[in-house]
Amino acid sequence: MHTPKSPLPPTEQSGPHQALETKSIAELVRAMHAGTEAAFAAVESCLGEVEAFLDVLVPRMKAGGRLFYIGAGTSGRLGVLDASECPPTFGVDASVVQGWIAGGDGALRVAVEGAEDDPEGAWKDLAGAQPGALDTVVGIAASGRTPYVVGGLKAARAAGLVTACITCNPGSAVTEVAHHALVAVTGPEFVTGSTRLNAGTATKLVLNLISTTAMIQLGHVVGSKMVDMRPSNANLIERGIRMICEATGATAEEATAALNETGDVRASIAKLERRG
Repeated sequence: MHTPKSPLPPTEQSGPHQALETKSIAELVRAMHAGTEAAFAAVESCLGEVEAFLDVLVPRMKAGGRLFYIGAGTSGRLGVLDASECPPTFGVDASVVQGWIAGGDGALRVAVEGAEDDPEGAWKDLAGAQPGALDTVVGIAASGRTPYVVGGLKAARAAGLVTACITCNPGSAVTEVAHHALVAVTGPEFVTGSTRLNAGTATKLVLNLISTTAMIQLGHVVGSKMVDMRPSNANLIERGIRMICEATGATAEEATAALNETGDVRASIAKLERRG
């Protein structure tokens, strides 16, 4: 018998786990955990598209271009999170990778009603950053139809910027307006429509791939070490000293003295290597 295709996008369809309220804690935890495999499989299926996008993004960033993420709700928060981790991890200026969320920074904690429904909102938000021809905009929308994201991508593309989208729903509006569509089809959520679950996991994985690969290609990692990180707390200072010791053979005392003088792991390594 022919089964009609659901008009709902995958993330809005009901999944195999029903009557969740009747299940025990153990059943919920194990069933939900088992279901997360879908997020990893979905990202694996779009690795080729991620690589193709990075092939375009990296040369633009090497030439001084910036990377902008735009999104609403969970998608916006994930973009802001990824962007905010780049300065301390890779030592880049906060302007290099920027995350913009519908409703502004207040929406990171409390939902701003209606903000995601403004198709002109993202481009208005980006206006203060003065986007240029070398910049790239990535629209993040698990549903693939958020007006804030769709409108932002349209405006960015019309202005001559390269655009990409991260979504979990194939054939959605964002895939139609972006140059590069990164589509991780995670399927139905454990809690129907709650895209902070598998869709959110897949989105975070794709963001990890984009920013980390770009930063490595831009020279901010040596070996596997984040030598341009900012030693801004005790844990990072300890890590920095360890990296300096491993790279130069210096004692912890020598590494500490060099780091105190330069405030920079890479510069400390260079200083001690010149001494040697």
